[in-house]
Amino acid sequence: MSFTSIPSLREQQHPLIRQLADCIEAAWHKHLELSPYQLPAELGYVEGRLEGEKLIIQNSCYQTPQFRKIHLELAKVGNMLDILHCVMFPRPEYDLPMFGCDLVAGRGQISAAIADLSPVHIERVLPASYTSALTALTTLNFSQPRELPEWGNIFSDFCIFVRPGSSEEETMFLSRVGDFLDIHCTQAIASSPVSPEQVTQNLAGQHNYCTKQQQNDKTRRVLEKAFGSAWAEHYMTTVLFDLPDSSSPSPHL
Repeated sequence: MSFTSIPSLREQQHPLIRQLADCIEAAWHKHLELSPYQLPAELGYVEGRLEGEKLIIQNSCYQTPQFRKIHLELAKVGNMLDILHCVMFPRPEYDLPMFGCDLVAGRGQISAAIADLSPVHIERVLPASYTSALTALTTLNFSQPRELPEWGNIFSDFCIFVRPGSSEEETMFLSRVGDFLDIHCTQAIASSPVSPEQVTQNLAGQHNYCTKQQQNDKTRRVLEKAFGSAWAEHYMTTVLFDLPDSSSPSPHL
């Protein structure tokens, strides 16, 4: 399967965004059995205007036996802003955390880089196999760590949220995202469906994650300025952080 829908925009973006998009797709190709995930046709590629600049959003979405939806979004606002956003939504029948990653570049400089494997359990702890694998990774030290938002209690203790201070730190971040993806994908394909009770808990955890992410005021304000509040709400709840349907089981089970 080729990811032919987004290279044109990627080539115009910050080099770290291009590298990270390639890294994410490489991990998906290496580990996962991909099939298309259908977004509403009008939301795959979107153009608008923001403060006089052209805004372009391109989305690629796929699904696998273990993941309900894996989503990569690239966005560009003129020469002002480049964005990468990625979330992997597990099927609730599998006891898996939420992988999320964002990069924001303003006028050529990375201002925010975040990546995490976020727990969905009520106790806010990762499965033991994840904790073991993540603990074994080399500790990274960044010169400019950033503070999580007020709603950031959904993230794990392994979350990285930084402003990379050098090309070396950009490389460190890129490498750690690759580590997260390798761990996540290998754990996912080795996992087995869980009990109905655990499915219910996983659904609740994913609802909490998506609801908290929908509180991201910075993302919402950009979308509202460009497209209006109704469109922004529709996009955030349909594309970025849609909630799993608790009434329909996975087609792969």
